[in-house]
Amino acid sequence: MNVVVVESPAKAKTINKYLGPGYKVLASFGHVRDLPAKDGSVLPDQDFEMLWEVDGASQKRMKDIADAMKSSDALFLATDPDREGEAISWHVLDLLNKKRVINGKPVKRVVFNAITKKAVLDAMADPRDIDVPLVDAYLARRALDYLVGFNLSPVLWRKLPGARSAGRVQSVALRLVCDRESEIERFISEEYWNLSAILKTPRGDEFEARLVSADGKRLQPRAIGNGEEAGRLKALLEGASYVVDTVEAKPVKRNPSPPFTTSTLQQAASSKLGFSASRTMQVAQKLYEGVDIGGETVGLITYMRTDGVQMAPEAIDAARRAIAGQFGDRYLPEKARFYSTKAKNAQEAHEAIRPTDFDRVPDRIRKFLDDDQLRLYDLIWKRGIASQMASAEIERTTVEILADNAGKKAGLRAVGSVIRFDGFIAAYTDQKEDGEQSDDSEEGGRLPEINARENLAKQKINSTQHFTEPPPRYSEASLIKKMEELGIGRPSTYAATLATLRDRDYVTIDKRKLLPQAKGRLVTAFLESFFTKYVEYDFTADLEEKLDRISAGELNWKDVLRDFWRDFFAQIEDTKELRVTNVLDALNEALAPLVFPKREDGSDPRICQVCGTGNLSLKLGKYGAFVGCSNYPECNYTRQLSSEGGAEAESNGLNEPKALGADPVTGEELTLRSGRFGPYIQRGDGKDAKRASLPKGWKPEDIDYEKAMALISLPRDIGKHPETGKMISSGIGRYGPFLLHDGGYANLESVEDVFTVGLNRAVTLIAEKQNKAAGGRARGTPAALKDLGEHPDGGGSITVRDGKYGPYVNWGKVNATLPKGTDPQAITVEEALALIVAKAGKSGGTTKKAPAKAKAAAASAKATKTTAKPKAAAKKPVAKAATKKKSAE
Repeated sequence: MNVVVVESPAKAKTINKYLGPGYKVLASFGHVRDLPAKDGSVLPDQDFEMLWEVDGASQKRMKDIADAMKSSDALFLATDPDREGEAISWHVLDLLNKKRVINGKPVKRVVFNAITKKAVLDAMADPRDIDVPLVDAYLARRALDYLVGFNLSPVLWRKLPGARSAGRVQSVALRLVCDRESEIERFISEEYWNLSAILKTPRGDEFEARLVSADGKRLQPRAIGNGEEAGRLKALLEGASYVVDTVEAKPVKRNPSPPFTTSTLQQAASSKLGFSASRTMQVAQKLYEGVDIGGETVGLITYMRTDGVQMAPEAIDAARRAIAGQFGDRYLPEKARFYSTKAKNAQEAHEAIRPTDFDRVPDRIRKFLDDDQLRLYDLIWKRGIASQMASAEIERTTVEILADNAGKKAGLRAVGSVIRFDGFIAAYTDQKEDGEQSDDSEEGGRLPEINARENLAKQKINSTQHFTEPPPRYSEASLIKKMEELGIGRPSTYAATLATLRDRDYVTIDKRKLLPQAKGRLVTAFLESFFTKYVEYDFTADLEEKLDRISAGELNWKDVLRDFWRDFFAQIEDTKELRVTNVLDALNEALAPLVFPKREDGSDPRICQVCGTGNLSLKLGKYGAFVGCSNYPECNYTRQLSSEGGAEAESNGLNEPKALGADPVTGEELTLRSGRFGPYIQRGDGKDAKRASLPKGWKPEDIDYEKAMALISLPRDIGKHPETGKMISSGIGRYGPFLLHDGGYANLESVEDVFTVGLNRAVTLIAEKQNKAAGGRARGTPAALKDLGEHPDGGGSITVRDGKYGPYVNWGKVNATLPKGTDPQAITVEEALALIVAKAGKSGGTTKKAPAKAKAAAASAKATKTTAKPKAAAKKPVAKAATKKKSAE
């Protein structure tokens, strides 16, 4: 019997079927050990020794693998075909050697790019040894990320209160987002005009031509800068006669794009499907690991973490057969297409993302996939098939027209394109990312018949005013594209990096655009001011290239670490003498548009508008940064620092409490005030004073006594429920306006409803909420969003549910909250089991259903959990940072 180790139980089950009874396939559930989140996990003074820790759940899995090895003939390490997969195999083997269960038995590494029977059997027939340079590259990356995170973060905590942490790739990605925001703030819009003529041919067909030259000079884009110039040229065109100078029809071929890589898949899924990067990878993971197709579990796509663009020869042959069969021979080029990557060192999984079988047309397997899986598979199938199809043949016609007005001449141009043969476009068309389309594009549709030297009749002259626009904010897709262009990060890091920025509240997503928050901009400005080198794009890209060279066996990984640590440690040491005043001065200058927004009256935005003599400046408090006056405490003006506020935040600053009247019951004064977190109503004074923040959309200038009383009096009693006799009340909570009855909540559509909704409407809304929540289930029991099946050890159903505080995994009496940003529909059984064990470990127990081994795993998880906090000051500065199974940082 041979033992095979893979990463996920879903793969283990499928591969066990392929290999048969002579093999026992076990899952590692990702990484089996990692660097503990505490001081001293990487020791630069001991030649970068790394101290690994195995968590409770992994200890149990490694025991299962070790027990199986005692009676096995050989070990096959079949983890994913990338750097992380190679590292997992290395960790498993190292732990098994320490357990002394290998005892000279053969150990082989096998990799397969797709989970199909042929791919798995071919890989098993052609094993290799563990790729040591690839493991070295993993060790170098892991050590670098640890050293940066655990040394740079404490500097932030000491010098920039409210900041969360900093990471090697994450900080550079954040800088890209913040730099774009600074570009937008500095942008000065410029006026320009476009002129065009609607002309008619002798055959009565109309078309539009744009002005491209005047007075013997070619007009560059946006060359007409004001209305006066536009008016002069319009007058010239109004009185001109028009004749066709030349007509040129030119055939153009458009070639297909290569199959998807990780980054191009994430970009296309964002543009076409609206998927986030993490959602794309979740769905792709499921398609890769396998879907039940008519009783057989089979992987539908190849491995989805890759920067390679080439397909295997057998896949190319299969694609060509599918093209001939489904589109016809006309769509099949004479020779197969071969692509080469633009990456400096395409690594790890060398093949592009493609269907494992091109005969599995999306429509044929529709019934086996959920909506997101079908949409993503359809995208991958079409891009893969299109990459081997014939070029599209386009005829581009350019018409040059002369305008003559009493000797004053101008030139106009009309451009049209006609697809003569659609080629690969029949399967797949690219879609540009938001903001990439130029408003100056001359591309047009089909033109009517136009002949050289014929006269044209003027129908209308259009003169339109425009203003240049700032560069668009990054979306997840365009940021990934930019990071790839700069050589920052690698395929497996993009989604995790973006998730980290969101989780730490450094950026938010608004209408699919990444908006840097004040906290993120402060961190970036600090790093740019005091750690410039380590957020430079070229430096980060150069370090990534060195990591690639380690994986290619060209550099020694510890030499790279030594070079990095020498300069980085010196930079950390230099910050010990850094004063907070130095930090604030640097941030005031770097973030001047954010800290000191322009005022409508033109006054100096750095002078306090309350006392008139104090200087405004950033201040650092327990909860982060805010703007305050230098004359404090005599002048108590403060203003929240907000990426959205700008001048509005300045004008809304309430410098003194505004009296609104007295509460008729308590006699206490109602005042409108402003704090670091925005304007609020306060009743009374002292520590017992009641406060209520202004709801979103309420402006301080609109607040009167009636509104203040209504807000401070919440929750509002509406009336007793006619069936239960219990009070129904309304209020405003963390998630918006709500109704409360008997411990259950129902949403209200608007803040105004909180103050106006009547008893009848409230009863109806509560009934609708109860009926909607799973049709007749017991009140107070959240509906199951997803059923994951029976617990493999202790029995009992595992479900994903939606609760008051968000989605969670439920097993018996164990409720484990899903990590922030996790799609509840994408959670897998193995992820759910890990959350259950972790939750049980925290609570110190399991459900009554749990067998002894589940309790032991939970107890082990609790016992091994590290809660050590970083030291405030140490000889080698270190800081706390989160560690993940497959993390970019």
